[in-house]
Amino acid sequence: MATDEIEAMLQKDREPQTLRRRRLPIGAEVFPGSGVHFRVWSTRAQCMEVVIEDGAASGLAAPITVTLTPEGHGYFSGLVPTLGNGVLYHYRIDGGDMLYPDPASRFQPHGPHGPSQVVDPSEFQWTDTAWPGVHLEGQVIYEMHLGTFTREGTWEAASRQLSELADLGITLIEVMPVADFVGRFGWGYDGVDLFAPSHLYGTPEDCRRFVDRAHALGLGVILDVVYNHVGPDGNVLAHFSPEYFSERYTTDWGPAINFDGAHSGPVREFFVANAGYWIDEFHFDGLRLDATQNIYDRSSVHILAAVARQVRRAAGGRPTLLVAENEPQHTKLVCPPAHGGYGFDALWNDDFHHSARVALTGCREAYYTDYRGTAQELISALKWGYLYQGQYYGWQRKRRGTPTFGLKPATFVTYLQNHDQIANSGLGLRLHLLTSPGRYRAMTAVLLLGPGTPMLFQGQEFGASSPFTFFADPHHELDSAIRRGRSEFLRQFPRLARPEMQSRMPDPTDPATFARCKLDLSERQQHGELYVLHRDLLRLRRQDPVLSSQRPGGIDGAVIGPDAFVIRYSADDRQDRLLVVNLGRDLHWDPAPEPLLAPPERMQWDTLWSSEHPSYGGSSTPPLDTEDNWRIPAEAAIVLVPKPLEDTLHD
Repeated sequence: MATDEIEAMLQKDREPQTLRRRRLPIGAEVFPGSGVHFRVWSTRAQCMEVVIEDGAASGLAAPITVTLTPEGHGYFSGLVPTLGNGVLYHYRIDGGDMLYPDPASRFQPHGPHGPSQVVDPSEFQWTDTAWPGVHLEGQVIYEMHLGTFTREGTWEAASRQLSELADLGITLIEVMPVADFVGRFGWGYDGVDLFAPSHLYGTPEDCRRFVDRAHALGLGVILDVVYNHVGPDGNVLAHFSPEYFSERYTTDWGPAINFDGAHSGPVREFFVANAGYWIDEFHFDGLRLDATQNIYDRSSVHILAAVARQVRRAAGGRPTLLVAENEPQHTKLVCPPAHGGYGFDALWNDDFHHSARVALTGCREAYYTDYRGTAQELISALKWGYLYQGQYYGWQRKRRGTPTFGLKPATFVTYLQNHDQIANSGLGLRLHLLTSPGRYRAMTAVLLLGPGTPMLFQGQEFGASSPFTFFADPHHELDSAIRRGRSEFLRQFPRLARPEMQSRMPDPTDPATFARCKLDLSERQQHGELYVLHRDLLRLRRQDPVLSSQRPGGIDGAVIGPDAFVIRYSADDRQDRLLVVNLGRDLHWDPAPEPLLAPPERMQWDTLWSSEHPSYGGSSTPPLDTEDNWRIPAEAAIVLVPKPLEDTLHD
């Protein structure tokens, strides 16, 4: 079809109902039987053209250029007939020489600098119509980086491992960001095409197939998204509208997004639509939002509240989860909108991680300075979530945190490891390599039996030997800046600032650094003792009615030694549970003037589970509560359950 014929047909389709047919406010969308509708926002442009590449998908023998119609307020749109799924295209602004990908591209098959591709989501055949969605209580999260979770680093390869994760006891996958970014590898937090799943991991259909397979196995999937900044390379947003970014705020990673300044309406629309898009077109069960403290908005309705509403709306009644990372620990994010909150479900809890890590390693540098890793700290973190709820925080020289009273225990996502914290060890060493096996097993029990929502980082369940360091593959002119930036960041830790350590730091831009971070899944068998430990703990968490309750006020705790404490799980039927944890030496607790140690009336304590079982690499556990009072083994965690006293069995 000639260009002039297309232009004539384009002029016939200017009715408002065309926009009402769209799934998203911007981007390229297939209208079955009609063609492809393009819509883009650009305050820079006087004239906007879409350049359709020739090829089998377009049915064109040569590229064609179609001028879109200005709608006002910076929007341009038009329906181009005869086109369909798979067509490649660019935008041209004001007849210039440069061709740009679509800011709302659904796929970049050749990366961020290549053409955009039309994707018709209706062509994928979902099988998860009976999937009920996910609720917060009862979840066990597994953080996954697609590029390193398997050797292949693809959606398809990862999907083959989902049944193993389900069998282990994982219930919810949290996929690190997949918005397309420049280079051959990266963490994903510098994404530039926020609607386009990275071409490095496969096609959009592969992504959908992964989620569909997870749902078939009973696994939920949430996606990590970045709404606080956009990556520096391949980002075309400012070429279309500089108003995408704000000069009022700054972030550590680049210009902040403009959610409350001039022309912020279309910007808000872009990000709110993106949040709903992942739920609607990919069936994700929710989102984890990165660094929400750097999402700035003084509007009457905060953008985070708008995102939350859109996620619920896009799910159509299916339960979804919204999880926030928020370094200042603002609980407003999880308060209901009716009470002035943003309506999120859960918050990452760095306080638990920091205290647990200090307890395991003894290191109190940099942002670990304000933690002692004491038994009382760990009890408080389990009971109250955040440790800092408004107290002075020496590392930042200001007060930190907000009260958590009234929040459900499951609100707080607890972890011993995540992508940041492993990488911030400098060499990317996993935590089990930085402490003793006994203490690590005991702390794993605290994590997986605690009332919060536990999260494992990929490979943690089998003590992966592979490190996880920062890696990125930018264009060469950014290589030195990335190396320098990473080195400067790690210098906050005095040990890592030493020349002998700086010289050993892996180069984040070296492909070998990325390759070393890939998991060796055969270590599930090679490190079988730790794998069985995680499997058994997750089964205990799932099946024991007391340990799994996560009800508010369901636990209490007491310090019983320099490095020892107990957690009492209360039950209405005298079936309390007692978790005894000793991270130090053998402890003889005599006398034992602590009520939480007392069994229910006419009952005695019996061992239900111990981290020192030989199947986990331990050396067995004698009875704890004896006529010689309490004898608690070193570096161990033991779960006790009440049973009738032997002399009352025949009363």
